[in-house]
Amino acid sequence: MSTTFTGLGISPSIAELLIPRGITEPTPIQAAAIPDALAGRDVLGRGRTGSGKTLAFGLPLLARLARCESPTRPNRPRALILLPTRELASQVRDALAPLTEALGLDQTVVYGGVGQRPQENALRRGVDLLIACPGRLEDLIGQGILDLDRVEVTVLDEADHMSDLGFLPAVRRLLRRTPTTSQRLLFSATLDGEVDKVVKEFLRSPVTHSVDRASEPVPDMTHHVFTVPAGDRNAVIQELAGGLGRVMLFTRTKHAARKLSRKLIAAGIPAAELHGNLAQNARDRNLGWFRDGDVRVLCATDIAARGIHVDDVSLVVHVDPPAEHKAYLHRSGRTARAGSAGDVVTLVTPDQRGEVAKLTKQAGIRPRNVSVTSGAREITELVGAPAPSASMPEPTTPAQPEGSPGTSSRSGRPRRRGGSAGGTGGQPASSGGGRRRGGAQGGRGQGGGGGQTGGGRSGQGGRSGGGGSTAVHTTSSSGSHSASTFSGSSRGRRTR
Repeated sequence: MSTTFTGLGISPSIAELLIPRGITEPTPIQAAAIPDALAGRDVLGRGRTGSGKTLAFGLPLLARLARCESPTRPNRPRALILLPTRELASQVRDALAPLTEALGLDQTVVYGGVGQRPQENALRRGVDLLIACPGRLEDLIGQGILDLDRVEVTVLDEADHMSDLGFLPAVRRLLRRTPTTSQRLLFSATLDGEVDKVVKEFLRSPVTHSVDRASEPVPDMTHHVFTVPAGDRNAVIQELAGGLGRVMLFTRTKHAARKLSRKLIAAGIPAAELHGNLAQNARDRNLGWFRDGDVRVLCATDIAARGIHVDDVSLVVHVDPPAEHKAYLHRSGRTARAGSAGDVVTLVTPDQRGEVAKLTKQAGIRPRNVSVTSGAREITELVGAPAPSASMPEPTTPAQPEGSPGTSSRSGRPRRRGGSAGGTGGQPASSGGGRRRGGAQGGRGQGGGGGQTGGGRSGQGGRSGGGGSTAVHTTSSSGSHSASTFSGSSRGRRTR
């Protein structure tokens, strides 16, 4: 099996674009899935969180869009990526943005919690790639804003999490709206139950690649169970959160995450919260603070347990033990990523030890069990010296989300609309349009995002994302590599 991206069929210019991002060798799931996806086969991929699934589908998808001569038409995307949560959708958007820009492609994100009207305009201009959460996508279709009849490639990512959140009925309705001849790529940590039903209905003779099981422990992750007396609990949490490393603290409830972050801030430990009660701009801001190092501690519910990729998280603490072993593995997967080492601590009371022992056994984990109190040597060994007391970053007016008024999905290059070739589905020819562009054969992104997007049912029966109205975020990429990077192997940019 090839150990280089060019050996998998990726153009050298794209492979060079990945090098500054520290991406030089494909992960096992990428090495297995990319050649079949590039060949146009339906692919069924299984890999645990952090295995590089986004890269495995993003690269061949963008390669197909870049080499295809099909025009882009208003409200009719050419490719679709379905994801369960806003955070995951945002991270996939950000990961693919430099590549879509360099290839002259446009991408848009659809999820709830932000205004709809500006993003309708972006869809009306036409996009190549639509990244979406199911409920909000059904809302747009129900309003007549969007049609999936020209989708050439559909990706379903984190399919098992879709099932956990109850999204698969909506996913099946959406897949039925895409052409039966389109390519479909499904990636999941597990491939059983409801996920298997989707596979049997929609994938045609898929090539299956299973590089690991969700229950397999990560080699560079060390697990600890700390039994803590009730009177020392707050002090132990502060000591675990108070070092110089980046820490994620998981609670079962939104209220507990908020309360914990405020306690830490009062103790001189800057901490951001991430849970479903926050507006989308607050979630983006808090996650940005954590990712950029403005705060070293993130207090989160299980919305952060899937797909969120933040470098160098040295410690994950289950302040409240999770409800089941899969949640334990996904929470824990926020550390020890990309070859780095990490530690996981579960805090328990004496009466919780039996429950947690059963949970870790189901997860295939053999933790180090120890009773600790405030100031224990075991805490110091994990955390090191405490960081100096600090204050929170100054709150600023949140930046307008991408896709809001004043932002654009494209790079500023002129676009030429097609005439009669643009209209489909009974639309007047003048409503159609297209552009012709060329690009290298490839593009790849890395990222993920976790988080449950709660909310009401859509008009079509799908579950909507947290709060508010339907929204579409449009990305204008600003990566350090310009389109000229691809001139050596490009087929010639299609003028717009």
